Amino acid sequence: IIPKVGTGNSAPIILIDNTIDLISCLFANFCSLIFDYIARQKIGGANFNLFIVKQLPVISPEEYTEQIIKFIKPRVLELVYTSHDLKPFAVDMDYTGEPFLWDEDRRAILRAELDAYYAKLYGLDRDELRYILDPQDVYGDDFPGETFRVLKEGEVKKYGEYRTRRLVLEAWDRLWW
Repeated sequence: IIPKVGTGNSAPIILIDNTIDLISCLFANFCSLIFDYIARQKIGGANFNLFIVKQLPVISPEEYTEQIIKFIKPRVLELVYTSHDLKPFAVDMDYTGEPFLWDEDRRAILRAELDAYYAKLYGLDRDELRYILDPQDVYGDDFPGETFRVLKEGEVKKYGEYRTRRLVLEAWDRLWW
């Protein structure tokens, strides 16, 4: 979600003729780690063309119940509306307050909650989610596969732990059981 600006062909714009509630859900879907994992299986190089986007398993608008939207919408609003540039988006979301303060810790928790929620929407169980976050967490340190190496290494360096994995699994445990 961006303000009205020009973009090049490497940033294709998707215009959606739907309710803001479903647009916020689509945005959350696109930003989820689960969707990122799936997309990485599909992409052969560094370019993410629109024809690839059309082949990815996006959650259908019909699957979003009022309860699901009620969970996703406020988190997307808080993650997106951090600047007055995006006030039209906030107004569309029925929010008239000031932009949300950029708080790294709060944002990490909101993203983790959305990631856990989308894992459930995709039908994953906790072990499958653990595998996507870090296959070595499931199969041991000598397992040759990896998923989000740069994220993991950056967080271990910055926080002394793979914070995203911990926060997503904590959100899973808190939200589902």
